[in-house]
Amino acid sequence: MSATFAALWAEIAPIGRTSGGGYLRYAFSEPELALRDWFRAQAARRELAVTEDGNGNLFAWWGSPWGPGTVLTGSHFDSVPLGGGYDGPLGIVSAFLAVDEMRSRGVTPDRPLAVAAFVEEEGGRFGVPCLGSRLLTGAITPEKAAALADRDGITFAAALGADPAGAQPQWLANVSAVVELHIEQGKALVDVDSPVGVASAIWPHGRWRMDFTGDGDHAGTTRMADRHDPMLTFAYTVLAANKEARLAGAHATVGRVEAEPNATNAIPSRVRGWLDARAADSATLDRLVEAVVKRAVERAGRDGTQVGIEAESVSPEVAFDANLAARLAKLLGGVPILPTGAGHDAGVLSGHAPTAMLFVRNPTGVSHAPAEHAPDADCAAGVTALATVLEELTCR
Repeated sequence: MSATFAALWAEIAPIGRTSGGGYLRYAFSEPELALRDWFRAQAARRELAVTEDGNGNLFAWWGSPWGPGTVLTGSHFDSVPLGGGYDGPLGIVSAFLAVDEMRSRGVTPDRPLAVAAFVEEEGGRFGVPCLGSRLLTGAITPEKAAALADRDGITFAAALGADPAGAQPQWLANVSAVVELHIEQGKALVDVDSPVGVASAIWPHGRWRMDFTGDGDHAGTTRMADRHDPMLTFAYTVLAANKEARLAGAHATVGRVEAEPNATNAIPSRVRGWLDARAADSATLDRLVEAVVKRAVERAGRDGTQVGIEAESVSPEVAFDANLAARLAKLLGGVPILPTGAGHDAGVLSGHAPTAMLFVRNPTGVSHAPAEHAPDADCAAGVTALATVLEELTCR
């Protein structure tokens, strides 16, 4: 299985990879479109019919599309800017190979099985994570999604080629289970020496846009005492977020920033940054964000600047179906059950069907960066585990 996995993985590994090793696979970009074509080719190779849901999501079907008892598996192709190659695509490659493994075992599912490729899971282009699954489930309206724009002003509707269709409750009503395989984003499986694990929960998390405004001026002629520099307020807020997160046992990250006019010799008139905050429970997350906002506003008052902070997306805590997680962990020989701080399409879908996630060991624990990696042998173990799980869920 390791060699089989390596051969199929090699087909997509070069797509979207930069000279530095990271990937640029934004939704509907040339690399992501190439991967969508690869998806259709893999489905055709296995005689699986491909359908789309009007929201950019693809489904390859073994059985009747959206028939009673449907089981969904798969993941996403898009990446964060210069991210790793495994986050997302591993779940799709593994799903196709799990179909092959089930067939080699002589399995014929009693329920329809779909390999899914969800669009814009990372939110790297249009700003809202899990956009495809949010549209499918009705967690975001098609009107709001259609108007989302990337940094070049291209809207999601324009990239999709049509207004998104939105929620499809008549299809979701037939889904009996969802299983997403994903590379672990951390090192818990390394610590327990297990190639595969089962997820228990996803931390609540969200993204907040922070706008800091002040007075643009000359860097060489404006006295320090006369400045109203929004960069100072922004920098203080970043440090405050770090401190508050550490005190709360939570996570806070500011990884994206824009400045105007973005000139070396000019005091900026506006600084915009994005706060990513996550915690083990919603109450802790709320307190963390409230503390960051309070400290930002207080600092703005001292700097003579203004600050506005607005939530762009907030996802509540997701507790995966505990009975299903325990059942699958036992089925796989007692593999560990562990939580994660990362968001996934499975988390969005969990409110509509019993949902589980399988994690594949990540030796470095690094994710969203070029060093993200899983050995072929562990990936093969993930395929075998996924095939076993899917056989259990699709065969009465």
